[in-house]
Amino acid sequence: MSTIHEQFEQFGVVPVVVLEDAKDAGPLAEALVKGGLPCAEVTFRTAAAEQSIKTMTDLYPNMLVGAGTVLSTDQVDRATGAGAKFIVSPGFDPEIVDYCIQKEIPVFPGCITPSEVAQAIKRGLKVIKFFPAAQFGGVDTIKALAAPYTSIKFMPTGGINAKNLKDYLSCDKILCCGGSWMVKADLVNDKEFDKICELTKEAAELVKKVRK
Repeated sequence: MSTIHEQFEQFGVVPVVVLEDAKDAGPLAEALVKGGLPCAEVTFRTAAAEQSIKTMTDLYPNMLVGAGTVLSTDQVDRATGAGAKFIVSPGFDPEIVDYCIQKEIPVFPGCITPSEVAQAIKRGLKVIKFFPAAQFGGVDTIKALAAPYTSIKFMPTGGINAKNLKDYLSCDKILCCGGSWMVKADLVNDKEFDKICELTKEAAELVKKVRK
């Protein structure tokens, strides 16, 4: 059984999903699985997140589904109770990180400064989120942070798309990228799941070309 880190590296891209209606979770999960990226970070920005995670994990038990935009330990409990296999937070919240570590839940906190990276390493984390990636210097900043902190790898999210994915994945300090361009809200709301599947396939193929 591959670890979550190994699965992330294999996928190269983790679709970051915002669902307003949990009824869309099933068709969306099917589109991602058929498209070759059987994983999703379902953000807790909406009331539908918890049920969406449960629906996805019930329908596709082998799909790697986690919760994003987690801002409290209560949300950690709700997410994992629904079946989330990992937790992502936009910033470094020591309470959330320590809670997840205590409960042996894989956690990926957002870190953009050397001080935050140092706190993550002190807690034994091997992979951290870098968010918002584009606004904080992208690959150049990640390389600069990785220079003194050689043991850590990054999962950049924010401003990543099909045009710049290669730039990110070509950096050996980047494990994978979070992206929403294949699961944009308008595509989900308009039930364009065939289009989502098509864009997911393109993303998966792009990863293969970069990491061949």
